[in-house]
Amino acid sequence: MRTKRMIHVAAAAAAAGSLLVACSGAGGSSSSGGDGKSINVLMVGNPQMEDIQKLTKSTFTKDTGIKVNFTILPENELRDKVTQDVATQAGQYDVATVGAYEIPIWQKNGWLHELSSYADKDTSFDKADLLKPMVTSLSGSDGKLYALPFYGESSMLMYNKDVMQAKGITVPEHPTWQQIADIAAKVDGAEPGMKGICLRGLAGWGELGASLTTVVNTFGGTWFTKDWKAQVNSAAFKKATNFYVDLVKEHGEAGAPQAGFTECLNAMSQKKVAMWYDATSAAGSLEDPSSSKISGHVGYAYAPTVETKSSGWLWSWAWAMPKTTKNADAASQFMLWASSKKYEKLVGEKLGWARVPAGKRASTYEIPEYQKAAASFGDITLKSIEGADPANPGVQPRPTVGVQYVAIPEFQDLGTKVTQEISAAIAGKTSVDKALDDGQKLAVDVAKNYQ
Repeated sequence: MRTKRMIHVAAAAAAAGSLLVACSGAGGSSSSGGDGKSINVLMVGNPQMEDIQKLTKSTFTKDTGIKVNFTILPENELRDKVTQDVATQAGQYDVATVGAYEIPIWQKNGWLHELSSYADKDTSFDKADLLKPMVTSLSGSDGKLYALPFYGESSMLMYNKDVMQAKGITVPEHPTWQQIADIAAKVDGAEPGMKGICLRGLAGWGELGASLTTVVNTFGGTWFTKDWKAQVNSAAFKKATNFYVDLVKEHGEAGAPQAGFTECLNAMSQKKVAMWYDATSAAGSLEDPSSSKISGHVGYAYAPTVETKSSGWLWSWAWAMPKTTKNADAASQFMLWASSKKYEKLVGEKLGWARVPAGKRASTYEIPEYQKAAASFGDITLKSIEGADPANPGVQPRPTVGVQYVAIPEFQDLGTKVTQEISAAIAGKTSVDKALDDGQKLAVDVAKNYQ
């Protein structure tokens, strides 16, 4: 039943996803008949992926002779496309970037190659060096890895130190959400055109849904109780959502309903906002002087809390291999290289150590060059990842694991539909109460599958 529902969700997005890939013009053709000389890789359009696209031809392809055809899509489109391709076993891609949400579900459905055997055979890969939270989140019920982490992340607050100093504000290392709201009000308009904070407002279970759910957790809410009672319009969920929506509407970025990770990264790096709550992996881009006007002037704090000790999410963009690939050996070579210590060193030497795709290996945090480049954010990133608790992210027991998502196939559709309504509330087109009342009805229908 769950598999059929997942495929139905995927098929609904097929038309839009296929159109976007066709327009991207980057490796949309099918695999190369299993000759191993060419592989197709589908990945999310984050800075770390753009870096590997730049470096692959002159290094990996030169050394192995394997050509890599990349397709890069924005996060929401990527999720639709990869789900449609894998769930319907279309076989268009040999490798795809997925996350902790998909792995246990897709492994159970038999859609992915296990990767532990490849990692174990390659002694230089050093599987034991991978951070335990990453290994756990990317393993199947059989204990084997079904994806190799490219980079890992939690979430944290990032802020403009110059603006805070000018206003005489000290941002706590462990702030509460009310403290952040108060600071956002004080720094709104601190510089011409500058807003107080950037928070994701773009609909999508992995966009607005990710950041909002961490707020819901620490405000005492949850999507479902342990016995699968929907809680989307509960008092705690409403309180958290009203807080989030009000903060964005009053002191958030321009065009908030269309702002996701990429838009907030641009706003922060171009000094259009004074603060930003989002992925720890963003720090490397903010500290890159070639693209960020705020490089060297960013402060970092742990994810804000209310009722919980911590609230940061746990995620890894990772390389997975659909079982439909005819190029398993070539695909595994690419994935092992892309997640290796060797690749991290390549990025550090060629592009700058702050841009290393970190958060997945213990050894990364022992590299002197990386320690220096990540001095302002490395420790908070590592401790946030290690401190995230997918089994108990809130104040009450949960029916599944997951900090910023519910680990069931239906959540991809449910989370997206509910956040579409909340994004509309940010735009002033509906109320939070109506958005959550409508969302509750959808959640009740989902819960019936598990009660």
